[in-house]
Amino acid sequence: MQEISFFQKNEISILIVEDEVVLGMDLENSLTKMGFNVSGIETLSSDAISHVQSHYPDIILMDINLNDKETGIDAANVIWKKFKIPIIFLTSYGNDSTIKAAMECEPYGYLIKPCRDEELKASISMALHKHRFFFKTKESFTMLNEDFLHIEGDLKFDKTTSTLYKNKSKIELTKNEKKLFEIITKNSGDTVSFEIICAYIWREDLYDMGKLRTLIYRLRKKLQFDPFENMYEQGYKIKVVSKSA
Repeated sequence: MQEISFFQKNEISILIVEDEVVLGMDLENSLTKMGFNVSGIETLSSDAISHVQSHYPDIILMDINLNDKETGIDAANVIWKKFKIPIIFLTSYGNDSTIKAAMECEPYGYLIKPCRDEELKASISMALHKHRFFFKTKESFTMLNEDFLHIEGDLKFDKTTSTLYKNKSKIELTKNEKKLFEIITKNSGDTVSFEIICAYIWREDLYDMGKLRTLIYRLRKKLQFDPFENMYEQGYKIKVVSKSA
């Protein structure tokens, strides 16, 4: 992975969500010295979501344990589902239960406070590298206003909530099945490569076609229909219902 150049860093906007103001300001100072832009510091979950809606930062440093009725995990769940902005969690606690809860939000990184500038810089660079592999420009996922995608087989996918329906009945999907639909429906009608699909679902640099085929096979059995088209061993595309149909 190539390190982000200073010019690129200067175009990257980072939101800090930290309820300890002094720590937030220290983070802002470190990020500024690295060449990043800081779009703001928020202390509450609701304010973080509002900030994202108005500023749309490139990446978020999110404290898990906000001094609020809603945690950083709550905010992260909303932000990822609606805006697909990469999130790196920050916490003072490294216990298994905290890490497990945080991992459910599909973060791009997890750092124990206080973290060194080198660790912070490396985590940001890796998160941006992986995210831009999935989503080439942030404009492609700024808002998922086209909520529903109609798919052959009487299927309908809600892109905002990652919910699949057959006729009007909700289909229960596993976490990986949801992620499969998310990445393949990102730009409906386009072929998504096996590499991108596997990297998005399992966050692995080398893709495993065996795992992907097994996932699609089990999903096909669940739906009694194959909603994906294998495009000459290049990747998969979703079988979208034609607008003229």
